[in-house]
Amino acid sequence: MNTIRVQEQDFDIKAEYDALRCKVSTDQASDISADTGAVVTFTGLVRDFNLGDGVETLFLEHYPGMTEKSLSDIAEQARSRWSVLKVCIIHRVGELKPGDQIVFVGVSSAHRGDAFSACEYIMDFLKTRAPFWKKEKTATGSRWVDARSSDSEAAARWSKN
Repeated sequence: MNTIRVQEQDFDIKAEYDALRCKVSTDQASDISADTGAVVTFTGLVRDFNLGDGVETLFLEHYPGMTEKSLSDIAEQARSRWSVLKVCIIHRVGELKPGDQIVFVGVSSAHRGDAFSACEYIMDFLKTRAPFWKKEKTATGSRWVDARSSDSEAAARWSKN
């Protein structure tokens, strides 16, 4: 089961973690799955610096429909490579401030190796294939954020596996 959300509002890490532990057919925290042996999560935060400048705000835009499909495709690619029970991807859009939560990726699996690998894979491809556009506001003005070569290098390693 995949949960994919693109939203302006913040998310509750504990609630998302609890949902990953539940039986595949439910999202009730009281209905813990005996099949789940590992839950791996990643939460990204807005940094207060980039390229040597202080960041006051980060504004994220996306293309509704296309973005969710892209995130769903990334989740399915991870599922095809590793044995996972649930995948949750939440990405925020709109104006965010330093310290705000920007992205949540969670994976549950019977085994930790699959959960760790799938979570890392999803994050690497979120950074390189998901259609988000980021604009930073600094003390000297606003600028669009370009993709980093380190993100492309991280994603490229998966083609070797």
